Amino acid sequence: MRQAAYDQLLALARRCSRVPADADDLLQDALIEAIRVGRADFTRPEHRRWLVGVMRNKVRMAARGATRSRLRDSAWQAARHPQPIADETPISAMLASLPPALKSVAALALSGHDRREIAYLLRLDDVTLRQRISTLGKRLRAAGLALPEGTPGLGLNLAYGRIRDALLPALLREGGVFASHDPDGHLFIVRRAPN
Repeated sequence: MRQAAYDQLLALARRCSRVPADADDLLQDALIEAIRVGRADFTRPEHRRWLVGVMRNKVRMAARGATRSRLRDSAWQAARHPQPIADETPISAMLASLPPALKSVAALALSGHDRREIAYLLRLDDVTLRQRISTLGKRLRAAGLALPEGTPGLGLNLAYGRIRDALLPALLREGGVFASHDPDGHLFIVRRAPN
């Protein structure tokens, strides 16, 4: 290819390119594509138009890829450095003000435990547990709050059935007072300190 023809193609590449410094690379990629598909005769106007179309498409794809890359990077940065929560939700603020007996019942209820499990874990008889649940409900209604829909503690992608199946035998075997799991599904058991 003669230098004059190359300069004309380079001028077309500069018009297509968003960054003038990338015009050389853009033209080289388009020329390789033209040779690959057999459109390397740039004296023909239809081949020139085709080459300009290839360059425009390559610029669009590069811009789309750069946008996706920026979105991925910003999402990664946001996950790596989460923004601190500015203020507490009304339920968490109200739960923080509860006495310890009600706080433990509320924490277990919000993490998805049923009445039988709460009674076992806290070693409460049925009457005492019903009284605490009733008192907790009254406090929530007095504060103008309602319990969240569903079970917020069970919103993770974990095998909760298997976790629960493993909790009770481990709790009994270890003589624990309380058993649960962390957000990754690892079990832990809390035992009373020996006197």
